[in-house]
Amino acid sequence: MSGGTWRHLGARVGLNGWMHIVLGPAPDQAPGSSSGHSGHSGHWLPVLVDDGRLEPLPPVTTAALPDLVRTLPARLGLNPETVRWVFASVTRDYRPLLEAGVEIGRCWDLGLCQRILTTAVSNTSTGPAGTTTGSSNSSTSPGTPYSPTVSIPVLEPEPWAAESTPAARADQGTFFDLPSTNRRGQDTPAAPDLARELVAQLDAVAASRHRHRLKLLLAAESQGALIAAEILHEGLPWRRDLHERMLAEVLGPRPAEGQRPRLLQELAEDIAVTLGVPGLNPDSPQDLLRGLNLAGIRVSSTRAWDLKGWAAEGGADSQRRSGLISGVLEYKRLYRLWTANGWHWLDEWVRDGRFHPAYSVGGVVTGRWAAHGGGAMQIPAVVRDAVRADPGHLLTVADASQVEPRILAAMSEDRALAEAGSGHDLYLAVAEQGRRAGSELGERSRAKVALLGAMYGATTGDSAALMPHLRRLFPEAIALLERAARRGEEGGQVSTWLGRTSPPSAPEWLAATANVSTAEAEARARTARRSAGRFTRNFVIQGTAAEWALCWMGEIRRRLRVGRDDGLPMRTRLVFFVHDEVVLHGPAEEAPAVHQIVTEAAQAAGRLLFGAAPVEFPLSISAAESYAAAH
Repeated sequence: MSGGTWRHLGARVGLNGWMHIVLGPAPDQAPGSSSGHSGHSGHWLPVLVDDGRLEPLPPVTTAALPDLVRTLPARLGLNPETVRWVFASVTRDYRPLLEAGVEIGRCWDLGLCQRILTTAVSNTSTGPAGTTTGSSNSSTSPGTPYSPTVSIPVLEPEPWAAESTPAARADQGTFFDLPSTNRRGQDTPAAPDLARELVAQLDAVAASRHRHRLKLLLAAESQGALIAAEILHEGLPWRRDLHERMLAEVLGPRPAEGQRPRLLQELAEDIAVTLGVPGLNPDSPQDLLRGLNLAGIRVSSTRAWDLKGWAAEGGADSQRRSGLISGVLEYKRLYRLWTANGWHWLDEWVRDGRFHPAYSVGGVVTGRWAAHGGGAMQIPAVVRDAVRADPGHLLTVADASQVEPRILAAMSEDRALAEAGSGHDLYLAVAEQGRRAGSELGERSRAKVALLGAMYGATTGDSAALMPHLRRLFPEAIALLERAARRGEEGGQVSTWLGRTSPPSAPEWLAATANVSTAEAEARARTARRSAGRFTRNFVIQGTAAEWALCWMGEIRRRLRVGRDDGLPMRTRLVFFVHDEVVLHGPAEEAPAVHQIVTEAAQAAGRLLFGAAPVEFPLSISAAESYAAAH
């Protein structure tokens, strides 16, 4: 298809299901040429990839790229919904399309997929818990056959209009040996090289033991990058005036640079008087700890937990002790507000009435998203009322309930835990099962402590004491967790339901855990093995929960794009994601339909991962003008 011709490909795509179109720098614009940055200041080259064949199309300028994406499927006789646009980095390359008003349906992020596949190569287990039998096998056979044809860094979004910088190379070593992050976008290979890497990735999927799961993981991860880029572009509605008013009420007027807000300064002076330490600087943990100790407050740190514990241990003197530390606790709360969500935060992150959260897709090793600056994974309750819908619009906030224990029930096929997960409150259902069995798990609070302890590897306290009761009630679920823990303790890897693989153990870890030459060395080795076991125990659950969340958001986005009865897409958009909660913003008249969409999408995500497993994923959903009111 070279030479500037266009071929009608609709019939071929009908046979294969998808047409992949790679977009990257034209070869003469690749690194080392005179064009400079990533080839993106020069020409883009579309390359069709179909059954391993590469067919380049005529290159276009950056200015012409949005029009190409709008029109190319029709010019090739393709249904746009059958096209996967392939980028080295969706984070960077999708942005100019969004700024031109172009949204795409599906994509493939080569950097993110390479990171997943490269880790899977080293996996020598066959299941999420390192098992070789049962239905809980991972999506990768031992050592997925994959070798990158070219290294593609994973790029992180930059605060609204800056360049992206890579977060991690696909050739990262181990969980305890993270790669450097100083490679920049100019390393982007030419489009034909990107196309060959895509072929290598698709071949790896085809050769994997459970290729349908692995393909779903890579597609979901890429779709997550698409959603994160759209959230960054769209922004969460934010009333700066309300935020500034709240800051003034709580902290006082905005201070001059280098000074504390007035009310915070007054509180600092009060603390110095209360503790009898003139000139105390509560901003310095070392200075504050020294001042607390001088005042007779014997704590080893300035953490609120330690301070409250000291007060509680005072017996009849607890009230006086609480009075001594109350100012310190209040100062810590206000200082956190000032530094994390104060005036500087507003200046940097809120533009044109929008907070533009920057996410690192798969930024946590389990696949969970991380915030890339700006505190995108948490909006403190004190500032939530500044999140206000535009006039005539509403915020729809949907929070998934108790996702991780439901994931455990589905993965392990534990019938009793699945039964508990068929209702809205899994912990209450577990407690009811415990009462019927005459177990110590008869109270909801104890059931919750026990299940969370099992998933996170708690080995002391109530969690450990309740473990035998959990094992009797839910043998398959606990067995899966214990297999995962043993695999980690042995230095092995585990995988999520779809096939994301935990990093291999570092050589230093293997050497340390093998050293039992002295009692001290043996104790250190035992501690290191237990820590690794806790990590792998939780990896399989948290990672699969992240996969469910990706599928949930992807299904929400798809249904919003399918649109209204008149065939037009809905105007409501995903604008925020934190843990297992999504926030959508759109016209008030669309809110009832949005409620239905997010509900049905949650169940669809469960079926996509686990088929007919009898586990529900209930949501708490509210629509309001204010984010605070929605909570």
